[in-house]
Amino acid sequence: MNNAFIHFDKVSKAFGIVTVVDDLELAIAKGEFVSLLGPSGSGKTTLLMMLAGFESPTKGSISVAGKRVDALPPYKRNMGVVFQNYALFPHMTVAENVAFPLKMRGLSRTEIVERVTKALDMVQLGAFQERRPIQLSGGQQQRVALARALVFEPEVVLMDEPLGALDKKLREQMQLDIRDLHRRLGLTIVFVTHDQTEALTMSDRIAIFNHGKIEQIGAPSEIYDHPKTQFVAQFIGETNLLTGKVVRSDDGIADVRLDDGKIIKVRTDLDLPAGKGVKVSIRPERIELNSTAALENRVNVSVSDVVYHGDHLQVRVLANGRELIVKSDRKATPPHLGDEAVASFSQDQCWIVA
Repeated sequence: MNNAFIHFDKVSKAFGIVTVVDDLELAIAKGEFVSLLGPSGSGKTTLLMMLAGFESPTKGSISVAGKRVDALPPYKRNMGVVFQNYALFPHMTVAENVAFPLKMRGLSRTEIVERVTKALDMVQLGAFQERRPIQLSGGQQQRVALARALVFEPEVVLMDEPLGALDKKLREQMQLDIRDLHRRLGLTIVFVTHDQTEALTMSDRIAIFNHGKIEQIGAPSEIYDHPKTQFVAQFIGETNLLTGKVVRSDDGIADVRLDDGKIIKVRTDLDLPAGKGVKVSIRPERIELNSTAALENRVNVSVSDVVYHGDHLQVRVLANGRELIVKSDRKATPPHLGDEAVASFSQDQCWIVA
Protein backbone atom coordinates (compact mmCIF):
# COMPACT_ATOMS: atom_id res chain seq x y z
CA MET A 1 0.00 0.00 0.00
CA ASN A 2 1.69 3.20 -1.22
CA ASN A 3 -0.40 5.45 1.05
CA ALA A 4 0.40 3.53 4.23
CA PHE A 5 -0.07 5.60 7.39
CA ILE A 6 0.74 2.73 9.76
CA HIS A 7 3.27 0.17 8.54
CA PHE A 8 4.41 -3.05 10.18
CA ASP A 9 7.58 -4.06 8.33
CA LYS A 10 8.47 -7.76 8.81
CA VAL A 11 7.52 -7.56 12.50
CA SER A 12 8.05 -10.57 14.76
CA LYS A 13 7.47 -11.02 18.46
CA ALA A 14 8.69 -13.98 20.50
CA PHE A 15 8.22 -14.77 24.18
CA GLY A 16 11.07 -17.16 24.89
CA ILE A 17 10.90 -19.93 22.30
CA VAL A 18 7.29 -19.15 21.37
CA THR A 19 6.81 -16.88 18.34
CA VAL A 20 3.50 -15.03 18.69
CA VAL A 21 3.81 -12.71 15.68
CA ASP A 22 5.78 -14.10 12.75
CA ASP A 23 7.46 -11.87 10.11
CA LEU A 24 4.26 -9.88 9.64
CA GLU A 25 3.64 -7.21 6.99
CA LEU A 26 0.66 -4.89 7.37
CA ALA A 27 -0.08 -1.44 5.95
CA ILE A 28 -3.02 0.71 7.12
CA ALA A 29 -4.14 3.90 5.39
CA LYS A 30 -4.93 7.13 7.23
CA GLY A 31 -8.60 7.22 8.22
CA GLU A 32 -9.05 3.48 7.76
CA PHE A 33 -10.90 1.17 10.16
CA VAL A 34 -9.01 -2.14 10.22
CA SER A 35 -10.11 -5.06 12.40
CA LEU A 36 -7.65 -7.74 13.51
CA LEU A 37 -9.77 -10.87 13.72
CA GLY A 38 -8.70 -14.31 14.87
CA PRO A 39 -8.89 -16.94 17.60
CA SER A 40 -7.25 -16.56 21.00
CA GLY A 41 -3.46 -16.81 20.77
CA SER A 42 -3.30 -15.88 17.08
CA GLY A 43 -1.18 -12.76 17.70
CA LYS A 44 -3.70 -9.98 17.11
CA THR A 45 -3.58 -8.43 20.60
CA THR A 46 0.22 -8.70 20.73
CA LEU A 47 0.40 -6.76 17.46
CA LEU A 48 -1.86 -4.06 18.90
CA MET A 49 0.23 -3.85 22.07
CA MET A 50 3.37 -3.38 19.97
CA LEU A 51 1.69 -0.54 18.09
CA ALA A 52 0.60 1.03 21.40
CA GLY A 53 4.13 0.71 22.82
CA PHE A 54 3.33 -1.75 25.62
CA GLU A 55 5.38 -4.47 23.89
CA SER A 56 8.50 -4.21 21.71
CA PRO A 57 9.08 -6.16 18.48
CA THR A 58 11.70 -8.89 18.57
CA LYS A 59 12.41 -8.10 14.91
CA GLY A 60 11.18 -5.63 12.32
CA SER A 61 9.96 -2.04 12.58
CA ILE A 62 6.71 -0.12 13.11
CA SER A 63 6.18 3.31 11.58
CA VAL A 64 3.40 5.89 11.72
CA ALA A 65 3.22 8.72 9.18
CA GLY A 66 6.62 7.68 7.86
CA LYS A 67 8.39 7.84 11.26
CA ARG A 68 9.52 4.82 13.26
CA VAL A 69 7.75 4.54 16.60
CA ASP A 70 8.87 1.12 17.87
CA ALA A 71 11.49 2.69 20.16
CA LEU A 72 9.18 5.41 21.51
CA PRO A 73 7.42 5.07 24.89
CA PRO A 74 3.61 4.86 24.74
CA TYR A 75 2.98 8.45 25.86
CA LYS A 76 4.96 9.81 22.90
CA ARG A 77 2.98 7.91 20.25
CA ASN A 78 -0.18 10.08 20.31
CA MET A 79 -2.51 7.06 20.32
CA GLY A 80 -5.75 6.58 22.20
CA VAL A 81 -6.30 3.10 23.64
CA VAL A 82 -9.61 1.52 24.70
CA PHE A 83 -9.51 -1.76 26.62
CA GLN A 84 -12.21 -4.35 27.29
CA ASN A 85 -12.22 -3.68 31.04
CA TYR A 86 -12.67 0.11 30.56
CA ALA A 87 -9.70 0.89 32.93
CA LEU A 88 -11.55 3.86 34.47
CA PHE A 89 -10.45 5.39 37.78
CA PRO A 90 -13.24 4.53 40.24
CA HIS A 91 -12.50 7.44 42.60
CA MET A 92 -12.78 10.03 39.80
CA THR A 93 -15.91 11.49 38.23
CA VAL A 94 -16.68 10.92 34.55
CA ALA A 95 -15.31 14.38 33.70
CA GLU A 96 -12.13 13.77 35.73
CA ASN A 97 -11.56 10.43 33.99
CA VAL A 98 -11.85 12.01 30.56
CA ALA A 99 -9.70 14.99 31.62
CA PHE A 100 -6.87 12.81 32.91
CA PRO A 101 -4.83 12.52 29.65
CA LEU A 102 -5.19 16.28 29.12
CA LYS A 103 -3.85 17.05 32.61
CA MET A 104 -0.89 14.75 31.93
CA ARG A 105 -0.19 16.84 28.82
CA GLY A 106 -0.29 20.10 30.78
CA LEU A 107 -3.24 21.76 29.05
CA SER A 108 -4.89 24.79 30.62
CA ARG A 109 -8.00 24.37 32.77
CA THR A 110 -10.14 26.28 30.24
CA GLU A 111 -9.05 24.08 27.34
CA ILE A 112 -9.52 20.93 29.44
CA VAL A 113 -13.12 21.88 30.27
CA GLU A 114 -13.87 22.65 26.60
CA ARG A 115 -12.37 19.41 25.31
CA VAL A 116 -13.98 17.22 28.01
CA THR A 117 -17.41 18.74 27.31
CA LYS A 118 -16.96 18.21 23.58
CA ALA A 119 -15.78 14.61 24.00
CA LEU A 120 -18.64 13.66 26.35
CA ASP A 121 -21.21 15.28 24.08
CA MET A 122 -19.74 13.28 21.21
CA VAL A 123 -20.54 10.00 23.04
CA GLN A 124 -23.88 11.35 24.33
CA LEU A 125 -22.81 11.55 27.99
CA GLY A 126 -22.76 15.32 28.45
CA ALA A 127 -25.23 15.10 31.36
CA PHE A 128 -23.15 12.53 33.27
CA GLN A 129 -20.01 14.56 34.02
CA GLU A 130 -20.31 14.43 37.81
CA ARG A 131 -21.16 10.76 38.15
CA ARG A 132 -18.64 8.11 39.10
CA PRO A 133 -18.05 4.95 37.03
CA ILE A 134 -19.92 2.74 39.54
CA GLN A 135 -23.07 4.79 38.86
CA LEU A 136 -22.96 3.99 35.14
CA SER A 137 -24.05 1.01 33.09
CA GLY A 138 -21.48 -1.07 31.22
CA GLY A 139 -22.30 0.65 27.96
CA GLN A 140 -21.97 4.09 29.55
CA GLN A 141 -18.61 3.18 31.09
CA GLN A 142 -17.37 2.05 27.69
CA ARG A 143 -18.48 5.39 26.23
CA VAL A 144 -16.47 7.19 28.91
CA ALA A 145 -13.41 5.09 28.01
CA LEU A 146 -13.94 5.99 24.36
CA ALA A 147 -14.27 9.70 25.17
CA ARG A 148 -11.03 9.54 27.19
CA ALA A 149 -9.26 7.93 24.23
CA LEU A 150 -10.51 10.64 21.84
CA VAL A 151 -10.25 13.75 24.03
CA PHE A 152 -6.60 14.55 23.22
CA GLU A 153 -7.26 14.17 19.48
CA PRO A 154 -4.90 11.25 18.83
CA GLU A 155 -3.62 10.26 15.39
CA VAL A 156 -4.69 6.66 15.96
CA VAL A 157 -7.26 4.94 18.19
CA LEU A 158 -6.51 1.36 19.26
CA MET A 159 -9.29 -0.86 20.62
CA ASP A 160 -8.69 -4.24 22.25
CA GLU A 161 -11.95 -6.23 22.51
CA PRO A 162 -13.70 -3.06 23.79
CA LEU A 163 -17.23 -4.45 23.53
CA GLY A 164 -16.62 -7.96 24.83
CA ALA A 165 -18.13 -7.33 28.28
CA LEU A 166 -21.39 -5.85 26.99
CA ASP A 167 -24.65 -7.68 26.40
CA LYS A 168 -25.78 -8.32 22.82
CA LYS A 169 -28.08 -5.30 22.42
CA LEU A 170 -25.58 -2.85 23.92
CA ARG A 171 -22.75 -4.33 21.89
CA GLU A 172 -24.66 -3.91 18.65
CA GLN A 173 -25.52 -0.29 19.50
CA MET A 174 -21.90 0.50 20.40
CA GLN A 175 -20.74 -1.02 17.12
CA LEU A 176 -22.89 1.46 15.24
CA ASP A 177 -21.83 4.35 17.50
CA ILE A 178 -18.12 3.66 17.02
CA ARG A 179 -18.57 3.25 13.27
CA ASP A 180 -20.41 6.59 13.17
CA LEU A 181 -17.63 8.33 15.14
CA HIS A 182 -15.04 6.86 12.79
CA ARG A 183 -16.85 8.26 9.77
CA ARG A 184 -17.59 11.68 11.27
CA LEU A 185 -14.11 12.29 12.69
CA GLY A 186 -12.02 10.52 10.03
CA LEU A 187 -10.26 8.47 12.72
CA THR A 188 -7.67 5.80 12.00
CA ILE A 189 -8.86 2.83 14.09
CA VAL A 190 -7.16 -0.52 14.69
CA PHE A 191 -9.68 -2.83 16.36
CA VAL A 192 -8.97 -6.25 17.88
CA THR A 193 -11.86 -8.70 18.11
CA HIS A 194 -12.70 -12.39 17.91
CA ASP A 195 -16.32 -11.60 17.00
CA GLN A 196 -16.94 -12.17 13.29
CA THR A 197 -20.15 -10.12 13.13
CA GLU A 198 -18.45 -7.21 14.86
CA ALA A 199 -15.63 -7.19 12.31
CA LEU A 200 -18.02 -7.49 9.35
CA THR A 201 -20.24 -4.68 10.66
CA MET A 202 -17.59 -2.09 11.49
CA SER A 203 -14.52 -2.52 9.31
CA ASP A 204 -13.18 -1.07 6.08
CA ARG A 205 -10.84 -4.07 5.98
CA ILE A 206 -10.43 -7.21 8.07
CA ALA A 207 -7.11 -8.99 8.69
CA ILE A 208 -7.64 -12.66 9.58
CA PHE A 209 -4.94 -13.88 12.00
CA ASN A 210 -3.79 -17.47 12.40
CA HIS A 211 -0.65 -18.57 14.30
CA GLY A 212 0.97 -15.13 14.19
CA LYS A 213 0.40 -14.54 10.47
CA ILE A 214 -2.27 -12.84 8.40
CA GLU A 215 -4.05 -15.49 6.32
CA GLN A 216 -6.06 -12.94 4.35
CA ILE A 217 -6.82 -9.23 4.45
CA GLY A 218 -9.55 -7.45 2.54
CA ALA A 219 -12.93 -5.75 2.62
CA PRO A 220 -15.61 -7.61 4.63
CA SER A 221 -17.43 -8.70 1.45
CA GLU A 222 -14.19 -10.00 -0.07
CA ILE A 223 -13.26 -11.95 3.05
CA TYR A 224 -16.74 -13.45 3.39
CA ASP A 225 -17.56 -14.15 -0.26
CA HIS A 226 -14.08 -15.09 -1.51
CA PRO A 227 -12.10 -16.75 1.29
CA LYS A 228 -8.66 -17.80 0.11
CA THR A 229 -8.01 -20.54 2.66
CA GLN A 230 -9.96 -23.22 4.45
CA PHE A 231 -9.19 -21.53 7.77
CA VAL A 232 -10.67 -18.20 6.64
CA ALA A 233 -13.74 -19.88 5.15
CA GLN A 234 -14.45 -21.72 8.41
CA PHE A 235 -13.49 -18.94 10.83
CA ILE A 236 -15.66 -16.14 9.46
CA GLY A 237 -19.26 -17.21 9.02
CA GLU A 238 -20.53 -20.73 8.37
CA THR A 239 -19.45 -22.70 5.34
CA ASN A 240 -19.77 -26.08 3.69
CA LEU A 241 -16.48 -27.61 2.55
CA LEU A 242 -16.57 -30.17 -0.26
CA THR A 243 -13.55 -32.27 -1.23
CA GLY A 244 -12.75 -33.15 -4.83
CA LYS A 245 -10.28 -33.07 -7.72
CA VAL A 246 -10.02 -30.68 -10.65
CA VAL A 247 -11.14 -32.15 -13.98
CA ARG A 248 -10.40 -29.01 -15.99
CA SER A 249 -9.93 -25.29 -15.35
CA ASP A 250 -10.50 -22.55 -17.90
CA ASP A 251 -11.37 -18.84 -17.90
CA GLY A 252 -11.90 -18.64 -14.12
CA ILE A 253 -14.19 -21.68 -13.89
CA ALA A 254 -13.07 -25.12 -12.71
CA ASP A 255 -14.89 -28.40 -13.13
CA VAL A 256 -14.42 -30.32 -9.88
CA ARG A 257 -15.28 -34.00 -9.44
CA LEU A 258 -16.38 -34.53 -5.87
CA ASP A 259 -15.50 -37.65 -3.89
CA ASP A 260 -18.83 -39.24 -4.84
CA GLY A 261 -18.22 -38.64 -8.57
CA LYS A 262 -20.54 -35.65 -8.94
CA ILE A 263 -19.00 -32.86 -11.07
CA ILE A 264 -19.69 -29.24 -10.08
CA LYS A 265 -18.59 -25.94 -11.60
CA VAL A 266 -16.68 -23.57 -9.30
CA ARG A 267 -15.38 -20.02 -9.61
CA THR A 268 -11.61 -19.68 -9.01
CA ASP A 269 -8.75 -17.26 -9.61
CA LEU A 270 -6.16 -20.01 -9.17
CA ASP A 271 -4.22 -21.77 -11.93
CA LEU A 272 -5.21 -25.37 -11.23
CA PRO A 273 -3.86 -28.42 -13.10
CA ALA A 274 -6.13 -31.37 -13.81
CA GLY A 275 -6.04 -33.95 -11.01
CA LYS A 276 -5.24 -31.45 -8.23
CA GLY A 277 -7.10 -32.09 -4.98
CA VAL A 278 -9.10 -29.07 -3.79
CA LYS A 279 -11.61 -27.88 -1.19
CA VAL A 280 -14.72 -26.01 -2.30
CA SER A 281 -16.39 -23.52 0.05
CA ILE A 282 -20.13 -22.82 -0.22
CA ARG A 283 -21.94 -20.56 2.25
CA PRO A 284 -25.21 -22.07 3.58
CA GLU A 285 -27.28 -19.10 2.38
CA ARG A 286 -25.97 -19.54 -1.18
CA ILE A 287 -27.64 -22.96 -1.49
CA GLU A 288 -31.28 -23.10 -2.59
CA LEU A 289 -33.67 -26.00 -2.07
CA ASN A 290 -35.97 -26.96 -4.93
CA SER A 291 -35.20 -23.75 -6.79
CA THR A 292 -36.64 -23.15 -10.24
CA ALA A 293 -33.70 -20.89 -11.14
CA ALA A 294 -31.26 -22.09 -13.80
CA LEU A 295 -28.28 -22.67 -11.51
CA GLU A 296 -25.24 -24.63 -12.76
CA ASN A 297 -24.91 -27.03 -9.84
CA ARG A 298 -27.77 -29.31 -8.74
CA VAL A 299 -27.46 -32.11 -6.19
CA ASN A 300 -30.11 -34.57 -5.04
CA VAL A 301 -30.39 -34.54 -1.24
CA SER A 302 -32.54 -35.75 1.63
CA VAL A 303 -33.47 -33.60 4.63
CA SER A 304 -31.93 -34.84 7.90
CA ASP A 305 -32.70 -31.95 10.28
CA VAL A 306 -34.59 -28.64 10.41
CA VAL A 307 -33.87 -26.00 13.09
CA TYR A 308 -35.89 -22.78 13.54
CA HIS A 309 -33.69 -19.66 13.88
CA GLY A 310 -36.31 -16.93 13.75
CA ASP A 311 -35.29 -15.12 10.57
CA HIS A 312 -34.36 -18.36 8.74
CA LEU A 313 -34.43 -22.13 8.92
CA GLN A 314 -31.22 -24.09 9.24
CA VAL A 315 -31.69 -27.22 7.18
CA ARG A 316 -29.24 -30.09 7.22
CA VAL A 317 -29.32 -32.28 4.15
CA LEU A 318 -27.47 -35.41 3.05
CA ALA A 319 -26.05 -35.89 -0.44
CA ASN A 320 -24.61 -39.39 -0.90
CA GLY A 321 -23.64 -39.45 2.77
CA ARG A 322 -22.15 -35.94 2.74
CA GLU A 323 -23.86 -33.40 5.01
CA LEU A 324 -24.58 -29.87 3.82
CA ILE A 325 -26.03 -26.98 5.86
CA VAL A 326 -28.58 -24.78 4.09
CA LYS A 327 -30.04 -21.48 5.33
CA SER A 328 -33.58 -21.49 4.02
CA ASP A 329 -35.94 -18.51 3.78
CA ARG A 330 -38.67 -19.04 6.38
CA LYS A 331 -41.21 -17.69 3.86
CA ALA A 332 -40.68 -20.76 1.70
CA THR A 333 -42.60 -23.96 2.34
CA PRO A 334 -40.64 -25.55 5.22
CA PRO A 335 -39.08 -28.94 4.46
CA HIS A 336 -39.69 -31.94 6.68
CA LEU A 337 -37.38 -34.67 7.93
CA GLY A 338 -36.86 -37.31 5.27
CA ASP A 339 -38.00 -35.09 2.37
CA GLU A 340 -36.21 -35.60 -0.93
CA ALA A 341 -35.07 -32.31 -2.47
CA VAL A 342 -32.66 -30.72 -4.93
CA ALA A 343 -29.93 -28.45 -3.55
CA SER A 344 -28.70 -26.02 -6.18
CA PHE A 345 -26.08 -23.27 -6.24
CA SER A 346 -24.37 -21.04 -8.77
CA GLN A 347 -20.78 -21.49 -9.94
CA ASP A 348 -20.28 -17.85 -8.85
CA GLN A 349 -21.40 -18.59 -5.28
CA CYS A 350 -18.85 -21.27 -4.47
CA TRP A 351 -15.09 -20.85 -4.23
CA ILE A 352 -11.96 -23.01 -4.22
CA VAL A 353 -9.88 -22.51 -1.06
CA ALA A 354 -6.27 -23.47 -0.35
